[in-house]
Amino acid sequence: MSTITSSIPLQDKKAPAWPKIIWLVLLIVGLFGVVQRFTQGHALADYGSYVPWGLWVSAYIWLIGLSAGAFFLSSLVYVFGVKRLEPIGKIALLTALVTLICALFAICLDLGHIARSFRIITSPNFSSMMTWMVWLYTAYAILLSFELFFVLKKPEQKKKIKILAAIGIPLTVAFSGGVGALFGTVAARPTWHSPMMPILFLTGALVSGGGLLLLILNTHKSFDSEKRNDVVQILAKIVAGLLIFDILLEWAEFSIPMWYGIGHELESLKLILFGQFWWVFWVVHLLIGSLIPLYILIKHKSPKALAWAGSLIALTFMAVRLNIVIPAFMTPELEGLQSAFTGDRLRFEYTPSLHEWQVLLFIVCAGIGLFSVGSKMLAKKSADTPSTNAGTEEH
Repeated sequence: MSTITSSIPLQDKKAPAWPKIIWLVLLIVGLFGVVQRFTQGHALADYGSYVPWGLWVSAYIWLIGLSAGAFFLSSLVYVFGVKRLEPIGKIALLTALVTLICALFAICLDLGHIARSFRIITSPNFSSMMTWMVWLYTAYAILLSFELFFVLKKPEQKKKIKILAAIGIPLTVAFSGGVGALFGTVAARPTWHSPMMPILFLTGALVSGGGLLLLILNTHKSFDSEKRNDVVQILAKIVAGLLIFDILLEWAEFSIPMWYGIGHELESLKLILFGQFWWVFWVVHLLIGSLIPLYILIKHKSPKALAWAGSLIALTFMAVRLNIVIPAFMTPELEGLQSAFTGDRLRFEYTPSLHEWQVLLFIVCAGIGLFSVGSKMLAKKSADTPSTNAGTEEH
């Protein structure tokens, strides 16, 4: 009797068709929103002159964080050689690339003149943080593409992969923290104008990216249950530690201005905590997206339970990004400004319109589709690559 050891992924039972049908329906619904965006511009969006950024900008920084977090975790494999996390290396790189594409698409749709966006490359102003962000994104996208190419096509060239991954670490720190710096340099918005903002963006990226990978590990069937369980356990500990650290930073951000009840950022913080959308912070972010997942991560060992925790963290982190972007605009910069001028677009209230949600739905569904295609390519590549142990027999 012989036993053959192989790294070829296990074949799962035929998946039911209903998830694909639901995905296709949601994609089509979202596509109508994208068509409306290109034919009617921003007319159907609910933001205006006082609140010029809304759901799409929030989605952009949410998705960018997911990309950065996934890349950081892939670096644990390709730079620091953490063997226990090796199975998620390729998946993490694919996740980073897909979420980057989705993030850039989201911010492009927010632009008034998309066709002019190339000018920030051809006519850059390097005193602008926005210019640095675009150039960093470009470098990151190129590096990520090359690293994924080498990992898939030339896995034996480990030195080149390690060099690319090592270069990617400071690059990812620069652009993920740089998004926070982009907000932090806007002195006119006191809620943003804080040296903690880059750090909050960086830790948020790690937490949300790690949560997304916990979800993907339970749904991606490219390795057996024993290997999956080992990876999930160590990743859950990493995410739990990062989540605790992120909560502590957020506590410092809110508690210090609120303690004495003074400061320019106070009104915006009150809007987040006690305003019309108080539940976004207390229920969606703090309860569903932080405390419940943290309890699961600490108390449970089941991969499915940990995947639920990861999904709650990754999905509800959108609430954090909404609370960064929108409340800062809803506080008048001058007392009485809200009543000085009136008009449909001259108001400090904002609720994302159905059209904006449709566009976001398309972006998320398109990302799921891209990831599905990419993961199938990864599985096929793994199946075509013979294991070093394949063909070894024990008699």
